[in-house]
Amino acid sequence: MNALVLCIPLLPFLGFLLVGLLRNKLSRPLIGIIASGVIGIAFILTLVIFFTHYYPANAITYFDFIKNSKYDISFSFQVDQLSTLFMLIITGVGFLIHVYSTSYMHDETPAHYARYFSYLNLFVFSMLLLVLGANYVIMFLGWEGVGICSYLLIGYWFKNNQYNYAARKAFVMNRIGDVGFLLAIFWLLARLGSVDYSIVFSNASALSTTDVTGITILLFVGAIGKSAQIPLYTWLPDAMAGPTPVSALIHAATMVTAGIYMIARSNVLYSLSPVSMDIVAVIGVATALLAASIALFQNDIKKVLAYSTVSQLGFMFVALGVGAYTTGVFHVMTHAFFKALLFLGAGSVIHAMGGEQDITKMGGLRKKIPITYWTFLIAVLAISGFPFTSGFISKDEILLAAYSHSKPLFWLTAFAAVLTAFYMFRVFMLVFLGGFRGNDEQQHHLHESPPAMTIPLIILAILAAIGGFVQLPELFGGHDYFNQFLAPVVPALSHEGENLATKEYALLGGTIVGLIIIFLFCKKWFAVNQFEGKYTGFKNVLAHKWYMDELYDAIIVNPFNNIAGFLKSIVEKSGIDGIVNGVGRFIQYSSRQVRLIQSGLVGNYILIMVLSITVLFMVFWNQDLIIAFLQKIF
Repeated sequence: MNALVLCIPLLPFLGFLLVGLLRNKLSRPLIGIIASGVIGIAFILTLVIFFTHYYPANAITYFDFIKNSKYDISFSFQVDQLSTLFMLIITGVGFLIHVYSTSYMHDETPAHYARYFSYLNLFVFSMLLLVLGANYVIMFLGWEGVGICSYLLIGYWFKNNQYNYAARKAFVMNRIGDVGFLLAIFWLLARLGSVDYSIVFSNASALSTTDVTGITILLFVGAIGKSAQIPLYTWLPDAMAGPTPVSALIHAATMVTAGIYMIARSNVLYSLSPVSMDIVAVIGVATALLAASIALFQNDIKKVLAYSTVSQLGFMFVALGVGAYTTGVFHVMTHAFFKALLFLGAGSVIHAMGGEQDITKMGGLRKKIPITYWTFLIAVLAISGFPFTSGFISKDEILLAAYSHSKPLFWLTAFAAVLTAFYMFRVFMLVFLGGFRGNDEQQHHLHESPPAMTIPLIILAILAAIGGFVQLPELFGGHDYFNQFLAPVVPALSHEGENLATKEYALLGGTIVGLIIIFLFCKKWFAVNQFEGKYTGFKNVLAHKWYMDELYDAIIVNPFNNIAGFLKSIVEKSGIDGIVNGVGRFIQYSSRQVRLIQSGLVGNYILIMVLSITVLFMVFWNQDLIIAFLQKIF
């Protein structure tokens, strides 16, 4: 079984090597089969672990990674309920997205087609390494791997400089968070001499409050970068420059949830630091509100979904911040279903519209692409919290946990949930209802996507609709199977207080009434034949994303560019280059003067030779006379 566990990440890595190295020798269908097949086999092997309950008590060690007199860090995997759940999400959703990509990317040249799938396979390998690592160093290797893959895939169409800029922005902002993660690792090594989960968590109580708080805050800084929270969230919307399946896999279902996984894995440390947990909750709810407000008035369908992802990640951090670790992980799972479905549905819409992403130019697509319409509707209902969909159950858990922790936190989170329903129904109405607002060529091009794209949509729609029943409250005839599954690794939060049934019914009733009102208003405003999508006043502020990018440019980017310009033109060009070039010019000038001695006249050479011999004779044979002479002079 240990070899089987190792095969799960190695299969995607093998796919990366085969497709990447043999890209000029493999046909397009074979590339798709290899790249999708290795992920599918990895998913099957993960199912074997899940159904056989192969969860060894100790980490599986394969070899020594870093070993010296002071530190012993092994390359080892931690196979337990938490890592297995994430492996199922990564390989399961990843397989569907790979299959979808075989059709979506069919217009690419064979070389670029192979490059795309090799990057995608490498990403899955890195993500599996991240969740399987039995210590923070192996986790960090996967952490950096998904970062470089994100950079490569965002800038996949590298001939567009704007896409390259978006890739660099994502890379740099992730590196800021990674510095915090690294410092936390160094802190753990300094205090405990190890970064193995088993040693760190068993000795966590021996750490001082300052140590625990410092380490957990630094870990959270890493999570802020990877999971796009305030203030390091602006890279994620720009990351939509990559192909839509990339957005579905990396920037919705897997990579951005790495921060959630890290905190859930480190729950022992966070539970010892109330200050850190409060910071996590506050940042989470602030991000959820900010991103939801921006999504209200975006006209690019992928930008709406990008800000929705940022907002939903905020919900997950709220759950983690109040101690509901299993609830946060549960929302990771349900979010993977409905958000991957939304992105792939958006890709199907873009495919039907001939590459158009502006929702003001869509409308009336319901009859033209019916499969996309119905699956997208299920995803919208799930993320909006429609009763008994997966999104309702996980979001219901988050709201209950927030209510038990803090009433203001609950109301802010609930308001973010209301905004979520509003902007999602807005997108749905503008895309599928009303009249078509595009041009004649786009209308003529409208058609449903091929089976390779629609079948993954249908599977994800089923999961988005019923995936939450593994945690359906007992009040509604369910059972907390999900909490029980994760219980050996992640503790569940028991909701305190009486009248739990009243709270559940209140949330159910409030959700139904709220969704009906939002649906009716959105249908009146957005199921229309004409929609310009131009905004004034406060709406314009939201449409321009609270001018956060402009603010970052003004206070960070432009000052650093000015400093860089000064260093380049003054310090480097006039200073460093001036000194270096001056030395060169001095040597050249001196050489030109010294070479004049070489006149070619033999008599001059004999005279210089005689004078030189005389001087040398006086120095070596009459030193006392010379010294006496110099003493008389001075």
